[in-house]
Amino acid sequence: MLTVSDISLQFSDRKLFDEVNIKFTPGNCYGLIGANGAGKSTFLKILDGEIQPTTGHISMGPNERMSVLRQNHYDYEDQTPLDVVMMGNEKLFAINQEKNAIYMNPDATDDDFMKAAELEAEFGEMGGYEAEADAARLLQNLGIKAEQHTDLMANLTSGEHVKVLLAKALFGKPDVLLLDEPTNGLDIQAIAWLEEFLINFENTVIVVSHDRHFLNNVCTYMADLDYGKIKLYPGNYDFWKESSELALRLQGDQNRKAEEKIAELKEFIARFSANASKSKQATSRKKMLDKIEVEEFVPSSRKYPFVGFEQEREIGNDLLRVENLSVAIEGEMIIENTSFILNPGDKTVFIGQNDIQQTTLLRALMDDVEDNWTVTGDIKWGVTSSRSYLPKDNTKDFDTSDSILDWLRQFVLTKEEDDNTYLRGFLGRMLFKGEESLKAVNVLSGGEKVRVMLSKMMLQRANVLVLDDPTNHLDLESISALNDGLKSFKGSILFASHDHEFINTIANHIVVLGKSGVIDRIGETYDDFLDNAEVQEKVKALWAD
Repeated sequence: MLTVSDISLQFSDRKLFDEVNIKFTPGNCYGLIGANGAGKSTFLKILDGEIQPTTGHISMGPNERMSVLRQNHYDYEDQTPLDVVMMGNEKLFAINQEKNAIYMNPDATDDDFMKAAELEAEFGEMGGYEAEADAARLLQNLGIKAEQHTDLMANLTSGEHVKVLLAKALFGKPDVLLLDEPTNGLDIQAIAWLEEFLINFENTVIVVSHDRHFLNNVCTYMADLDYGKIKLYPGNYDFWKESSELALRLQGDQNRKAEEKIAELKEFIARFSANASKSKQATSRKKMLDKIEVEEFVPSSRKYPFVGFEQEREIGNDLLRVENLSVAIEGEMIIENTSFILNPGDKTVFIGQNDIQQTTLLRALMDDVEDNWTVTGDIKWGVTSSRSYLPKDNTKDFDTSDSILDWLRQFVLTKEEDDNTYLRGFLGRMLFKGEESLKAVNVLSGGEKVRVMLSKMMLQRANVLVLDDPTNHLDLESISALNDGLKSFKGSILFASHDHEFINTIANHIVVLGKSGVIDRIGETYDDFLDNAEVQEKVKALWAD
């Protein structure tokens, strides 16, 4: 058990946490949620001791071990993946190193060998003799091939680095597991495996993620960071979101009797409880939902931006035709002989073996290429198509000290929109209130920059939206608003994303990219695509080339 007692964190200008008291118990997965800047990652760092709180303390049971997923991708370049994973259990790894050093020492004494025998016994009691096999199994389950296990980390791709660090965090059945954005950089097979691993994990998990589908699948509780406190809600993210919205709506309804409000809340709880039946986690959630009290429902303080796209004119008969497209970067072939056709109304998600493929394709389609790129083949957009683009890297777009207001002004289409009052109101709906619209764009946070880019796209009123990983940097509220806006858009969309819910509710056309071709699936949802065993075998074969 992990116990948080009277934790406060005071900065010079504000108090981030105020006397937080909470117990995280074994057998549960807690989804830590909160608006951007609320302190989710900071709270995880307090839990693992990286940051010291102003007041309070953290405690675990005797001999319990905490494991943390860290984003230090390049700390182990001269190590092998197998060794890095086994470092996840620091004590076990240290014992192994110490006993091996004795055996390798030609001058070792009898006392040294006595010490080695003691270490061997302790190593065995801790499961050390199965450790290498366990580490290899984790790596293979996450898609790291056996021949890579003893290679150097320096020879792995950035995505493979992510997988090794995740395996390191999961290794050795830690008592408490802290995961900050664990699905970032993972492919669809690795995410599915991780979900199943966490569903069956018997100890305590605390996870920060912007992937709503992931939170819904693995979490038994949501730990909502709001008003400087953390409050636990039984159930998954959808239950928390809908219950919070319902509580806010009922709170604002002054004309309804308290009995009627309570009855509606109870009906809502019963409906969610009845749906909790799919898995071990869901069954556990159902039991907890049955016990929840109506008084526990508290409206969230979070604000949702307004995201809505309109098209100035509809697309004609043609959207996009790509024939024999190949793209090499510094001589390395990323995409080769790729052909596909997109039609008006298509909302197409591109799924790559890695992020580089997806980004390279979208950049090539938008003619956003660099001098060290070699692009061959034909890209033909329909003559009536107008395109608006949200790149994954928006550094070039914000290389100026212009204010948000002045930066956005360059994209207005009418005289009415070229007005401070109109633009301030427009930005207000995107959560840039008052003087915030005068902030320089080059000092904005990642999430603020994406909201500004979305504002630009709304003003442009294009009939084709091209978005590369648009949920990156956004909080859950902004992701939800963007999701709704894209579902309602009448034009065409080309996008890349890791967000399962986002893909499943938007895409009606799936294009899987390989180095030597595509798998083109039209008219099926992402869930249908993942559940189609025959198609998934084709995906594995494409990516094995």
